[in-house]
Amino acid sequence: MADRYRTGGGAPSDPDGPSGRLAHWLAATTLADIPPDVRSRARHLTLDGIGCLLVGARLPWSAIAVRALVGAEPGSSLIAGWARSASPSTAVLLNSSFIQGFELDDFSYRIPWHSNSVLLPTVLAVVGMRPAVTGADLLRAAILGCETGCRAGLALHGPELTARGWHSGVVFGGIGAAAAAGVLYGFTPARFEDALGIAATQSSGLMAAQYESMVKRMQHGFAARNGFVAALLAASGYVGVKRVFERPYGGFLAVYGEGHHPDVACVDAALGDRWYSAERTVKPYAAMGYTHPAIEAALALRKDEQLKARDVTRVTIEVAEGVLGHTAFAVRRPLDSTVAQMSVTYSTAVALVDGAASMEQFRPDRVDRDDVWRLIELTRVSGDGRPSGSANRARLRVLTRDGRAYERCVDRPLGSPERPLTDAQIIEKYRELTGRVVDRRRQRAIEELVLRLDERPDAPRELLDLLAPAVGDPFA
Repeated sequence: MADRYRTGGGAPSDPDGPSGRLAHWLAATTLADIPPDVRSRARHLTLDGIGCLLVGARLPWSAIAVRALVGAEPGSSLIAGWARSASPSTAVLLNSSFIQGFELDDFSYRIPWHSNSVLLPTVLAVVGMRPAVTGADLLRAAILGCETGCRAGLALHGPELTARGWHSGVVFGGIGAAAAAGVLYGFTPARFEDALGIAATQSSGLMAAQYESMVKRMQHGFAARNGFVAALLAASGYVGVKRVFERPYGGFLAVYGEGHHPDVACVDAALGDRWYSAERTVKPYAAMGYTHPAIEAALALRKDEQLKARDVTRVTIEVAEGVLGHTAFAVRRPLDSTVAQMSVTYSTAVALVDGAASMEQFRPDRVDRDDVWRLIELTRVSGDGRPSGSANRARLRVLTRDGRAYERCVDRPLGSPERPLTDAQIIEKYRELTGRVVDRRRQRAIEELVLRLDERPDAPRELLDLLAPAVGDPFA
C-alpha cells in the first residue's frame, strides 16, 4: 500500500528504543511473517467478534446509543445490524459497544482487555474509507493491532491496573486500535510512533462503570475511537508524543503504572517471535471473565454431584485477592444485566440454579428471580490471598441441608490459554449467537468469508455489505 502515508519522516525519534523498535516492526511485518497458526486463530477470533457484534446490535442499551448518536453525526460509515450509517468515529464507538454489549467477547486473564471490541470496529471504519484494503490487509491489521495492545497491557501489568480501579483495556486498548489503523494506512515507522503517542495520551476508563450504568458496554469504544482518531491525525502529519512508552515524566507507563510494576521491556521483547494474540480467551459464558472459574466450579458440582440448588444452605467462593473489588461487590435488588454479569455472586448462583450461564441467564427480564436470589443471600465471597495475576482461579464450597459439604477448585477454566476453545467450538458459538438475529444464508456467508479472509481480496467490502442490514432482537 505505497501511498502518501508512507512519505515524510520515515524514522522514529529513537529507532533503538522500545517505541521505535515497535514502530519499525509494525511497518515492516508482512502477513507471511506471521505464523500460520496465529493467522488461523485470528480468523476465528474475528468470527467470534462478529458474532458478538451482531447479537449485541439491538440490545436495549445499544438502541439508546444509536438513537442518541447517529442523528447527531451523520456520515457514511457502517452501523452494523441497523441498515444505517454515521460518521466514522461514531460508527467505531457504536460498533464497539455492540461487541461489548453482553459480556460475550474475548478477553485475557493476564492482559485484561477485550481486543475485538477495540480492533474490529476500527478496521471496519478504515475499510469503509479505503477501498483498496484487501482481506489479507485486514487480517494483518487485526493481528498487529492485537499484538501492540497486548504488549502495552503487559508492560503496564494490566491486572494491577484493574485492581486499582482503572478499566484496563480502555487505558491501553486505544494503542492497539491506532496500530491496526496504521497498518491499513501503510504508515512509516515515524507515523506509527506519532499514532501510538496520540492514542496513549487519550487513555482513560473507570471501572466504576460496572455499577448500575450502561457505559461499561461502551468504554472499549472510547479506546477504539481514540485510536482511530489518533491514526487519522498521524496520517495527516499531526505529530504525536515521541517515545511515549519510555518517557520518565508524563510517559504512558510512568503515569498509568504509578504505584505498581510497569516494565517497558515488554513493549519490544521478542517481536516476531512471541505472539500474544494466540493467547486470547474466547468466552464460553456470558459473564465477565473473572467470574468464569467460579461458574465452571458451580456447573461441575451441579453435574458431577447431582447437586440441587434448592438443597443448598451455604455457598462460599474464594477468588484472587486482586479481583475482589472487581467481581465480589455487594449486589442488591432490583438488578440490571451489567451488574449481574460482573458479579461472581450472581453468576455462580445462577449457574447452580440453571446449570448454565448463557445469554438467557442474564437477560434483563430474568435477573431478579427469587430462586437465584435465595442463593445470593446465602453466599459469601473472600480473597484467597493470591495476587491479581492468578485471577483465573476460584474455589467454591457448598453446604446442603443434609449436612454434606462439596468443594471444587478451578484454576484453568474453559477458554483459558491452557484450555482454549477449539476452532470448532468458536464456530459453534458464532452460529448459536447469530442464529438468534440473522437468517441462515447470511450467517453462513459471513462465516465462510471470515474463515477465508486472507484468500479473498474483496472480503472487506463484502463483509461490510453482509454486516450492514438490520438484525433481529436476540431476546425476541
